[in-house]
Amino acid sequence: MTAAILWGIGLVLTVEGLALALAPSRIQAALAMLAALSAEQRRSLGLAALSVGVLLIWLARWLGG
Repeated sequence: MTAAILWGIGLVLTVEGLALALAPSRIQAALAMLAALSAEQRRSLGLAALSVGVLLIWLARWLGG
């Protein structure tokens, strides 16, 4: 279980670091766009991302046996 958590955190940091290294201006634009959203819109976006993430984890576990 600990290895899976470390693997997941490492994967997230790798993807985030890659995005920041390759497209810093795009990240800045995305953050500005997020700042322009209302708190309710950001909450909805976060819940949607959470739902997709949980679905992907479930699907990976289901396909992996």
